[in-house]
Amino acid sequence: MTSLPRIAWIGAGRMGVPMASFLLKAGYPLTAYSRTAASTKKLTDLGAQTAASVAQCVRDADIIFSSVSDDAALRAVALGAGGLLAHAKRGSVFAETSTVSSAVSAEVAHSAAQNGVAYLRMPISGNAASAQKGEVTVLVSGPQDAWLRVKPVAANFSTAQLYFGSGEQSRAMKLIVNLMVVNMAQSMAEALALGSKAGLDWDAMLDMLMQSTIASPFIKAKSSLLKARDFSPTMTARLILKDIDLMLDSAHTTKVELPLTATTRNLVQALVDAGQAEDDYMALVKLARQRAGLPAL
Repeated sequence: MTSLPRIAWIGAGRMGVPMASFLLKAGYPLTAYSRTAASTKKLTDLGAQTAASVAQCVRDADIIFSSVSDDAALRAVALGAGGLLAHAKRGSVFAETSTVSSAVSAEVAHSAAQNGVAYLRMPISGNAASAQKGEVTVLVSGPQDAWLRVKPVAANFSTAQLYFGSGEQSRAMKLIVNLMVVNMAQSMAEALALGSKAGLDWDAMLDMLMQSTIASPFIKAKSSLLKARDFSPTMTARLILKDIDLMLDSAHTTKVELPLTATTRNLVQALVDAGQAEDDYMALVKLARQRAGLPAL
């Protein structure tokens, strides 16, 4: 019987913990590292080993996953003398699941090649709720032979795995998905504010959206939460603002105009400036109501 590959998991946040949990439940030997020991407690309760450093975490791993917040966090865990690429085994695979820029991803790719590590860009489409159910979608680019090694592992925490090419293509695909998500959120905010001003019942509007021609998994999920006035963060305004900036940077580089996204960015920035950085980005609904002079939800 072939033994399961040894896994290193770096980053124990809203997305990292549930995805790593599925691997532990499937029997994979897993060592976890996070900057705060409390963040890894759920994983240790499921049988994970913990490491005191990135270097210790990855030293014996066959496959390394990271789930971190932004470019700076990825540089910190992957690059430099203390980074994972300096300590990973030659021939191992590094599958990076965060939403980061293609620029920092290219830096990681260069260092990975120098250190004999196969690098997969593997951003995740989904949120904490879908991660907890193992229903995220994996977007992948990088060496295809490395992906064939990682795919059966990733299948434990995802319902779909899509391969886009050998370079940074999956990074671009993730930004495209999030571009549509955040602009749809703002569209809902405007539509619901307009409907409320016209005297429409809140629940009736949301029921109609869920049964209309524009109904989608996103519309249905967000409408259900809005009916319950539930703004628990699935993705915070701070994090979606980071993603929008990556979209706009990419658009500037490629000379693509994104006027709608630029406007949405200003509105998300208004949420952050109003002290709602850690609220769900659907608080755009609250902002639209406030600007329309409507009562708070």
